[in-house]
Parts: sequence; structure tokens; C-alpha cells
Amino acid sequence: MNRFINEKKSNWKKLEELLQKTEGISGLKGLPRAEVRELGELYRRAASDLAIARAETNDPKLVNYLNSLVTRAHGKIYRAESNGFGRVWKFFSREFPRAFRNNWKFVALAAAFELFFMFVGMALIFNDIGFADAMGMDQVRISAETNNQWWLTLNDANQTGAAFLFTHNIRVSLLAFSLGALFCVGSLVILALNGLDFGAAVAICYKVDPAFGNALMTFVVGHGVIETFCIYLAGGAGMMIGYAMINPGDLSRLDALKKRGLESIRIVVGCAVVLVVAGLIEGFLSPSNLPAWVKITTGFSTFAALMAYLILAGRSEEEPVI
Repeated sequence: MNRFINEKKSNWKKLEELLQKTEGISGLKGLPRAEVRELGELYRRAASDLAIARAETNDPKLVNYLNSLVTRAHGKIYRAESNGFGRVWKFFSREFPRAFRNNWKFVALAAAFELFFMFVGMALIFNDIGFADAMGMDQVRISAETNNQWWLTLNDANQTGAAFLFTHNIRVSLLAFSLGALFCVGSLVILALNGLDFGAAVAICYKVDPAFGNALMTFVVGHGVIETFCIYLAGGAGMMIGYAMINPGDLSRLDALKKRGLESIRIVVGCAVVLVVAGLIEGFLSPSNLPAWVKITTGFSTFAALMAYLILAGRSEEEPVI
């Protein structure tokens, strides 16, 4: 045990020094980033040392000392994040973007799958518009034939329309997420149907009246880019859970589900917030009389900002680039 103490006491002393630096109003904010990381590492080591001391020694002074040290460090580390704002900041500054980066391949698969079926839907309609009725999209065809730009009615009640649209979009995304637990199949079905419907609807409008198709896409582009990406996020998150059941790797299925489940929930919660933004754009800007270039710029600039945030926010120096 003396050897154990001699090997570890320098770490304990360094942890004490760092804790002393945090005394005062600023707390952890008063430390450089490197020392904050060091404090966290020393805290984890001290907690492990405490477990060893409790199991292998009868020295109450050593156990009490380590227990006090670990308790102080725990309080400093987690007190900074215990308030509501701190938790929200931690989630959006680190947890959500990191969860995306750790699992981007599932999101990419969801995007590729839906885009494939979107092109299938477009090809079917351009080949034979009779598929519109077979797919139950006769109302879309009628709207294009009569130039019924239904989305303009949102101008009459923007607040009601925005509320309906973003709650509807959240429900669709949650459906794509929740059905992923069926060994990924549920998410893939929702993504396929969503892609097929959207591709067919766009193709119907352009096949009947290209001007009507342009008007529809001008309405869609402002909000649709980030809205569609959120569906990919939700579908990817659902597949994360399904894949953990299929291939848990070195973990038990329960542990794999816990790990993937936590990250998938982070993605879905973040996705819901982004969908609120998309719904507001869809309810207020998209049906407005603003020029098309404003809506196009809004659509692609919000997507670029979202991707920059997901790729760069909360990135550590050691983290590889996607």
C-alpha cells in the first residue's frame, strides 16, 4: 500500500492544486482549457484510486482523504453544469453535434435511401403520369392543372400555419426514428415512402405545368433543405438503435442499446429544435411575396450554417475530421 500511495500522491497533490485554483466566483471558468481537461482526468483517476483504497486497505485516513478529494472535484466539475442553462448549453455546444459526428454514416445512409426513392418517384411520373392516381396523388395533379397554389393560404394565418407545420414535421421525424427499432426496417420504409411521395409530387407538378412546378419549388426551398435533412437525422438515429440490436459488436445487446440509444436521443432532440426553425420559415417566409432569390438564399444558407455547426461545434483537438 505504501507503494500505491507513493505512485499516486503526485496526482492527488496536482488535483488539490487545481481545485484550489477554482475557489472563488469564476470556478472552472477561471482555468485554462488544458487545466480543465487535466482536472477531469485527475478526478477520474482519484475516483479509481478511492475504489482501490476501499477494497485493499484498512487505512481510514487514506480512504477519508481520497473520499474528500473526489467529493470536492465532483462538486466542482458538475456544479458548473447543474443549472438549467448550463445543461442546455452543454447539449447544444457539445453533445448534439458530437452525437451527429459519431454517427454520420447512419445519417448518410438515410439520405441516400430517401434520395434514391425520390428519383424513383420522379422517374415513374415522368414515364407515365397515370401513376399519380395509382399513388393516390390525384389531388396534386388537380392542383397543378387548376393552378391552385394552396400554400399561399398560409399568408392568411401565418401563426396557425407555422404551428401546424412544425408539429407535423416533428411527428414525421419521430415516426422515422421510433420505427428504426424494428431492426432498421421501419426507418427505411418511412424514408422510402417520404422520398417516393415527394419525388412524385414534384414530377407531377412539372409534368402538368412547369410554371406551377417552379412556384412549388420556390415555396419549398426556403425551409425544405433543413427540413429534409432533419428527416435524415431522425431516420439515421432510428437505424442506430436497430443496428445496435443487429450487431452489438463487443458489447452486450443491452449495453449497445444504451450507448446507441443515448446518442440517438440527443440527435432527435436537436433535430426537433431545428424543425421548429424550419416550421417557422415554412409558415412565414416560404409563402410570402418575397423574391425567389431570398428564399433560395435562406434555404441554402441555413443548411450551410447547420452543417458548419454540426461538423465544428464542440470539436476537441484530438477528434478526427469527418
